[in-house]
Amino acid sequence: MGETRDESGAGAGHERPPGVGDTTVEAVGALTEALETVERARGHLYAFHQLTGHADLALDRTVELLRMAGHVRQADLVEREILGRDVVPGCWTYQIVEAYDTAYYQPFTEVEAAVRRDLVAGRRHLYEAEMKAARQTRGHPHDTGGS
Repeated sequence: MGETRDESGAGAGHERPPGVGDTTVEAVGALTEALETVERARGHLYAFHQLTGHADLALDRTVELLRMAGHVRQADLVEREILGRDVVPGCWTYQIVEAYDTAYYQPFTEVEAAVRRDLVAGRRHLYEAEMKAARQTRGHPHDTGGS
């Protein structure tokens, strides 16, 4: 089933609503780009959470091996000072992730969606869709013009 195209070649669902100017499309695009950066940061935060958790779980084996090797003092040190330790005062990494999601990520996604809804009828990636339409090589088999 083929996509319908608007006259810009941006593809169905990516046409600019009537009366929306270039600066508005660029501004909404900049906001969405900022959200995409936040999405990447959030991914890194989840990686931090998982990597820290895996490291903490690896300490169980570390403590076990140190004890087996007769290094009780060092095993006790690792167990007492590092195993299960808060990564920041009062928080494990899951709490940092949850706080980020609640205090920053969710409001950011809500504001971005509200601005898109208010200014460009909720359409996503208008700036990029128009850039695609302008940059594609018409008639090239890989540039079909779909959205």
